[in-house]
Amino acid sequence: PSYMGSRDEKNTTRARANMLREALTNDAKPFKSNELFNILDLCLSCKACKTECPAGVDMTKLKAEFLQKYYEKKGFPLRSKIVANNSKVNKLLSVTPYISNLFLRKSFVSKAVSKIMGFSTERQLPLISKKSLIKIYNKELSEVTSKGNKVYFFADELTNYTESEIGKSAILLLQKLGYSVEIPKHIESGRASLSKGMLKRAKAIAEKNILFLGNIISKSSPLVGIEPSAILTFRDEYPNFNFKNKSTEFQKKVKNLKENSFTLEEFLAKEMQAGKIKTAQFHTNEREILLHGHCQEKAVASTESLKYVLSFPKNYNVTEIKSGCCGMAGSFGYEKEHYKLSMKIGELVLFPAVRSAAAKSIICASGTSCRHQIKDGTNRKALHPAEILFRALC
Repeated sequence: PSYMGSRDEKNTTRARANMLREALTNDAKPFKSNELFNILDLCLSCKACKTECPAGVDMTKLKAEFLQKYYEKKGFPLRSKIVANNSKVNKLLSVTPYISNLFLRKSFVSKAVSKIMGFSTERQLPLISKKSLIKIYNKELSEVTSKGNKVYFFADELTNYTESEIGKSAILLLQKLGYSVEIPKHIESGRASLSKGMLKRAKAIAEKNILFLGNIISKSSPLVGIEPSAILTFRDEYPNFNFKNKSTEFQKKVKNLKENSFTLEEFLAKEMQAGKIKTAQFHTNEREILLHGHCQEKAVASTESLKYVLSFPKNYNVTEIKSGCCGMAGSFGYEKEHYKLSMKIGELVLFPAVRSAAAKSIICASGTSCRHQIKDGTNRKALHPAEILFRALC
């Protein structure tokens, strides 16, 4: 995406891979190289190279490995620490969400905070939900019983604290479709730590989640999540960690999580195709949906399940925007030095497509970052697939 936005050869995956290989081969101290850092800095970690590069180079993982070693030599920046620990920060802010949001909304205070953290003052920082998703579940949703199969719901760090209403819609959708939903004991996914090169922290998080979830997740009771970058971490990153625990039992848990962790749309698509969910459960009103797919979902899974479930209700017509990356990519688009490039990437295809969409068309994006980028770039609100399908229920 950074190449498409800048048209600078150094921002291609090819250039990054060649530079990294050159440094590892001929540089005595490759992990202290500021030049290599600058080359990798504009990688958005979108994982498009994982599927589109002929050699299948996963630059996202290579970048994370480099950052871990680079920052071990030079120290992790404050901004990286804050982003990696966003779950702890949001948990603290959620104690008094009304007061927190007064400061987070665009004001001189939020601008001052953004400047201190190295974020663009043009961005609206994510607001805190009135209640966390786990609190909503425990008080309002946990007593709902169903004879249907059990689904374990992953309350990821973004949904839990900043978009709990979307999480609530997803759980209600599953319950009304006949599934028993439980939020198991778990911690954050580790995605933010991975994005900032804190691999040791991410590995410790992964190990805890594997111990929490490895024995309860199965083919008949899978783990389902609504934020692609978080839930797909169980499939794409966890199996690659070199865990100290080499026991057969532990490795079975890792494999079990990899094979039975799904995005909400992947799970629903399988159930719909198996005839367990009927079109009669949804209304027949006409809807036009303009879909933007999440980068990591495209790379690790696909958008086919997204298109299938959104077009499942009769008279729902879905058109996928051929947009590539939205340009936000987690914290990338918030960072002041990346803001202009982030918006330039959005202007390539996504923003014009959204602006030209009819007012009655529904804009859909499964990723949190994507929805924030669409809002900032076009002033239109994008909905998560869970919200659209929940509203479509009879």
